Amino acid sequence: MKRGLYAITDTPLLAGRMLAAVEAALKGGAVVVQYRDKSNDTARRMEEALALRMLCLRYRVPLLINDDIELCVAVGADGVHLGQQDDSLQLARKRLGSDAIIGVTCHDSLALAEAAVGAGASYIAFGAFYASSTKPTAKPAALSILSSARHLGCPVVAIGGINADNAAPLIAAGADCVAVISDLWSAADIAAQAQAISRLF
Repeated sequence: MKRGLYAITDTPLLAGRMLAAVEAALKGGAVVVQYRDKSNDTARRMEEALALRMLCLRYRVPLLINDDIELCVAVGADGVHLGQQDDSLQLARKRLGSDAIIGVTCHDSLALAEAAVGAGASYIAFGAFYASSTKPTAKPAALSILSSARHLGCPVVAIGGINADNAAPLIAAGADCVAVISDLWSAADIAAQAQAISRLF
């Protein structure tokens, strides 16, 4: 996985403009796209995920699906991102194969990260580092966990309230990618915002 901006979709923020917005982020340098939709609208989720798959193929950027192994299989995405309450990494690996990218949320826990890497995670994600409107109850993670996780030899993703103004310390501490939601999709010029964050690397 390349170092850089990890763009996570937000259905309410991107209503009616998801493809155009994600393409703008890709033009600005996003190196990973995660489709995150917690609704039960199966038809729309399939349609959006398929369209994003085609778009990401054009830009040669991996598309990951949040929490949904079967949707990943159905659209031929590159992998999944799993939370601690989601399906197991072992199940995802068995279903998706050895080449799939499988990321795991580790919150503020090095022990969870060690377990995920031991089980074959492709990357580990820590956060929230700043107050987050997406997950307002998320437990704060210390900057030091990013540098502490480096010895695990696995790409490290930082998430939670990250924007162009506060991402630099996370990168300096050891984050290979910074996952951004609100700051990216709320920007007047998404491509320029993606570029500003990408330049930090």
